Amino acid sequence: MLEHLKNTDSHYLCPLCNQPLQAPVSEKNYVCQNHHSFDRAKEGYLNLLPVHYKHSKEPGDNKQMITARRLFLEAGFYDPLAKALVIMINMSHTPNNTTYNLLDLGCGEGYYSRQIKRHCELSQQISLHGNDIAKIAIAAASKKQPEAHFIVASSSRLPFRDAYFNLVLRVFAPSDEQEIKRLLKPSGYFLSVTPGPRHLWQLKEFIYNDAKEHTEEVIIPEGFEQVTQQRISYKITPNAEQRMALLQMTPFAWSAGEKIQFTLSNLSELEIEVDFMLTLSMKTYLL
Repeated sequence: MLEHLKNTDSHYLCPLCNQPLQAPVSEKNYVCQNHHSFDRAKEGYLNLLPVHYKHSKEPGDNKQMITARRLFLEAGFYDPLAKALVIMINMSHTPNNTTYNLLDLGCGEGYYSRQIKRHCELSQQISLHGNDIAKIAIAAASKKQPEAHFIVASSSRLPFRDAYFNLVLRVFAPSDEQEIKRLLKPSGYFLSVTPGPRHLWQLKEFIYNDAKEHTEEVIIPEGFEQVTQQRISYKITPNAEQRMALLQMTPFAWSAGEKIQFTLSNLSELEIEVDFMLTLSMKTYLL
């Protein structure tokens, strides 16, 4: 055992050997008993995504996508969604003196984490964590919310110990259901946001000749029981720059050719429906 390490109950696992990571007194790097070491970046995050787990040199959203996401989200168009999420988180949080560990899965540049901190009841008891495979996104999240704990890591291979989190939040992010089960405490909560039937319908109509509605049905992962569900629908009217930023945030961007993008950017106005399904479920058995 490395005697110079802090004698703490570590929640991080080494992504190379799955042993607990401990921090020395300086807390500038984390080391496991096999001497694998991971330095904390100047922005405050930890990079726990080994090179051989990457599928590209810089996986995840690029700088242009992250800039677009920030421009759109910080204009407040998804604030009603964020506030609805906070209400559900408050429902899951029984006031007590213990820390409530919350993971924002595939957090991007941390918009929802910041909203939770701003609006959640008893937010001082919540220990916020976030992960993303895009290092540039995590760096941005850490700069804006230095008191939270952000790491670069894949959502399918998360370097946290078993049963550490009280709640896992997933907003339009890829995930692995077995990992979510593993990470949650007994009776922990999984809060997911998926597209409602009419989500971004007007953008779809521009891009696809046979646009189809999303299904309203949300599949609850095995081993979970639904607690509550809510559909939130409203309309937004972003300006041309915000409209194009929204397009960049979606999978539609891959199908929107130059002609479609030109048309969208030159419309004087476009009202767009946003439609979300929020589902809170509880883990019902031990792994």
